[in-house]
Amino acid sequence: MSLSDLRTARGVVRLLNSGSGGVLCLAGEVDVAAVSDFVRRYGREPARVTAIDAGSVTALSPSGLEILLDHLEAARRSGAPADLRTSPAVTRGLAAAGVLREWWPRGDAACAPSR
Repeated sequence: MSLSDLRTARGVVRLLNSGSGGVLCLAGEVDVAAVSDFVRRYGREPARVTAIDAGSVTALSPSGLEILLDHLEAARRSGAPADLRTSPAVTRGLAAAGVLREWWPRGDAACAPSR
């Protein structure tokens, strides 16, 4: 991604490595273009992640929600559910999809919206 791309980028989805494992990071307006860029870089198959940081998401498209849910489900199936940090936009997306309680049943701090 060039400097001019960064200036015009409205949303981003990336995989990062951390000391505790992979992290799926979503930020800004996660639209079809951001998801398409992610799929070009990393492929469609969900990666193993220990956390999903979506605390900086300002808008979440259906394709962005799908990427997020795919990674949550893959982590759960592996026996090590990923911690989820949400934003109000992500919480609204999860609620609209009818899966908020599934991924945030007790309002755990790990899944709490960032402030």
